[in-house]
Parts: sequence; structure tokens; C-alpha cells
Amino acid sequence: MNNTIYLDHAATSPVAPEVIEIMTKAMAEESGNASSIHTVGRRARKALDEARASLAKKINAKTTEIIFTSGGTEADNNAIFGTAYARQHEGKHIITTQIEHHAVLHACEKLQREGFEVTFLPVDETGRVATTDIEKELREDTILVTIMFGNNEVGTIQPIAEIGALLKNHPATFHTDAVQAFGLHQIDVESLNIDLLSVSAHKINGPKGIGFLYAKTGVKLANFMYGGSQEKKRRAGTENVPAAVAFAKAAELAAEKAQTRTNQYNTFKTILLEEFQQAGIDFKVNGHQKDVLAHVFNVTFKGTNVESFLINLDMAGVLVSSGSACTAGSIDPSHVLVAMFGENSPELRSSIRFSFGLGLTNEQVREAGKRTADIVKRLAQ
Repeated sequence: MNNTIYLDHAATSPVAPEVIEIMTKAMAEESGNASSIHTVGRRARKALDEARASLAKKINAKTTEIIFTSGGTEADNNAIFGTAYARQHEGKHIITTQIEHHAVLHACEKLQREGFEVTFLPVDETGRVATTDIEKELREDTILVTIMFGNNEVGTIQPIAEIGALLKNHPATFHTDAVQAFGLHQIDVESLNIDLLSVSAHKINGPKGIGFLYAKTGVKLANFMYGGSQEKKRRAGTENVPAAVAFAKAAELAAEKAQTRTNQYNTFKTILLEEFQQAGIDFKVNGHQKDVLAHVFNVTFKGTNVESFLINLDMAGVLVSSGSACTAGSIDPSHVLVAMFGENSPELRSSIRFSFGLGLTNEQVREAGKRTADIVKRLAQ
């Protein structure tokens, strides 16, 4: 369909042309194994090191603190299992929230089955966790606090600075999944007192299959993968040099355009609101109204059923989602909305996530708003 409007950038984003160009070039010119000591290998190592240094600067980290992974899920798993197994002799208590990405939740649930004790903190109706709740649950045997930077379904940004300050004088390792925030939100791991941070390239117009885990110098991490001595013996496997180079380029472009894109995405939200209001449909915006990711816009349309709504939107050329792409096809309601509103709330079956990114125009978003409003009216009849 030529008139399709892609509004699901939080699930994955199109690869930027500049990124495709530099990745293709790297695939053609840097064919060596970065662990080889010959000329071709050294050239690949140089490209990898430069990419690592560029990415480290984006979060004010040291180059040696960046561990390349296959994406956000591996980075989250590495952080959680790596910390748990490395520090289990110190304690087995972990704190997280009920609205984490499944890469975090399912990892924590597995640790529960292995004998670790996990506290899943609630959030308020905006999707935000209270720092005071974290403080109440902190114990001497708490070894890990893992709380996402910005939520992938409703966009709510957590009080990361406050949590970092709280944990500064506590021995627990502080991990944050910053997959949705990196590239739009300025992140300084030093000032925020973050120990571990997960990032994925395909959310910022980079290639799929690569991400990184920031691991602060001195943080204890057990090996997650076994094999060679790559990534300073922290992550085995031949390094994906072309993807790393492309990742660095995507991050560079994102940093350059962060403020412009933030302003643009806020304009997109205003346009959608205008179209919904003018159409006179019954809707409600979910998530925090101030501390929220600019590219995520979650809306409840009263009286609609999310499954039929999504099908109708798809047929109309408006490509959105009901939340996390990782639960696509599932009839279970969003765990994020359940945590925010309760198990029997109407929001669970009537909420849609619009998410913005590269290539979108005001005209496309306005048209998407019109088509969405028309479908809401038709479904309500």
C-alpha cells in the first residue's frame, strides 16, 4: 500500500540511508576478524575501536566500559544474570518494577526460580515508580536494582537521577534499560550514578542485531557467554565490525538531531490530539504528561477493542501497535497497563501506541489522525 503511514518506530526503526552507506562500505572494506593480528585484522580492530569510542562518548563513559552485544535483550540479560551470579555470595535480593521490558522481567523471573528473591515494585497511574518505594525495599542483601530509563509502551521516564543518588551509598548495582531513551534523551552515566546500561541500535535507525552494555569499571559481572576472549573476555564471539560501525554512525546522527526530533515529535503529538478532538471521539492519553519520551504516544480510545482496532488501522494504512512488539499476537493485556490501571480496567483492551521516527511528516501524522478517528467512530457504531 503506497499510502501506508508507519507509526511503530518504538518497535523498530528504518535504517538511515547514511547508516546503510557506511555499513555497506565496512562490509566491503573491513572483512577481517578484529581479533586477528595481521594487517586486515588490525584494520578491522581500528574500525571497531573507533566505533566503541564514539558510542562511549555519547553517554560519558570510558571506551573500555562498552561491551558490544547482539542487542538490547542480550545486554539486559548480561547485566541481570551477570550481576546475580557474580554477587550471589553477597546476597540474593533484586529490585525491579512491574513495567519492565520482558528482557528484564523474564530474566528476573528465572532468577526467582533459581532461589533469588525479586521485589517487583508497583507504579502509579502515570507509569512512574516512587523512589521512596525503592528506598523502603532496599536491604543489606540487595545486590541489584534494575529499572528502565523510559517505558517502551507508554513512554514514561523514570526518576533515574533520584534512584542513582539513592544508590550512591548503597552497594547494590544499578542497571537501567535505556533502549528507548538512548538517542533522544541525554544520558550521562557518571552524573546519574549508573553502573550498567543497555542500548540497542535498531531503535535509533541503526541495524538490527547489535547493541551494547555499558559496564562501569569495577562492576562485578559473571560471564554470560563462553568462547573466545573477545570484548576483553566479557562477551565471546567474533565482533560484528560493520554493524558496530553502523551503530556508531546512527548514534552520531541521533545526537546531532536529538533536539530537532524531540520538537518534531511533540508537534506530532499535538497534531494527533487536534485531530482526535476535532473528530469528537472519546480518548485519553496514557503515561506521564511531563516526564515522557517524545516519540511514544499511548492513547486509550473508549469503546474500542484493540485487536479489531489494529486490524482496521492496518487495512487503512496506519501501522501502529498495542504496546510492546514482543507480545504481538498475544491475547494477554499489556503488563504495563495492568500495573498502571489494574487488571479489570478498560484501558487494557482499548489502548494504542503511536511512535514516531525518521521520515515522518506533519501531513502524514495528520492523515493518520484522521484515519484513526474515522475508524474509532465506525467501531463505536
